[in-house]
Amino acid sequence: MLRVRGSSRVLAVLGDPVAHSLSPEMQNAAMAALGLDAVYVAIRVPPAALGTLLPACATMGIAGNVTVPHKALAVPHIAHLSPLAEALGAVNTFWPENGSLHGDNTDVAGLEEVVGRLEAPAPWLLLGTGGSARAVAAVAGQLGVALLVRSRAAERARAFCEWARALTPAPLAIADDGRTAGTVINATPVGLAPDDGLPITRERIAGARVALDLVYRPGETAWVRACRAAGLVAVDGRDVLIAQGAHAFERFFPGRRAPREIMRAAVRRALRA
Repeated sequence: MLRVRGSSRVLAVLGDPVAHSLSPEMQNAAMAALGLDAVYVAIRVPPAALGTLLPACATMGIAGNVTVPHKALAVPHIAHLSPLAEALGAVNTFWPENGSLHGDNTDVAGLEEVVGRLEAPAPWLLLGTGGSARAVAAVAGQLGVALLVRSRAAERARAFCEWARALTPAPLAIADDGRTAGTVINATPVGLAPDDGLPITRERIAGARVALDLVYRPGETAWVRACRAAGLVAVDGRDVLIAQGAHAFERFFPGRRAPREIMRAAVRRALRA
């Protein structure tokens, strides 16, 4: 059982919105299982306040994660970025060392694990151009997978493709031109709210075989259910959450192996799945 004391180390996930995050359930279960004197909480941080709060985290010794919409916004406020986080311009994990913050992007490792298990066929149709989408582009580059990029604003899609091509010479990254995709990945926040529509039309995913929604909700998202009904292998973001969370845990507690099965069980309980 988790016990919070005056001596407890504080960790947090920062986002806006953040009430949906299951990182507290997952990380608190892991820390309790290992008998660590620490507590992990969710803090809603409007974008304008991020530049004040992150330096304060360094002063107070707080480690944690950042989620939508802060993964790119956090970068200027973290003193020491891993080469990967610096290349992506997106960070999701931070921790203090010697009074300053260090940051990394564990989304990439988490995504690579999940798409590997899914054997996600190319090309990938990527929905969104934010911090999570940058992690998808990094994994695509590592695997040599072509990307079709779709955004609500055509100019954002073009700019993202230019950035992705500069990140790695391969794969091809182009704005979505309508060709058939093997895998569709939703890296937008569409689906967080219960009344959200689908992030893309059913017609556009015709011919795809795999769908990965980085959003997760109790009972799965409407888009995952729609994709599965259309015959795709479709999963939500819970496995990515667990995988990246395990990598983050090992940044917070060097030398400790993340208890993945306990983290997985905590997420499943929270999602009642």
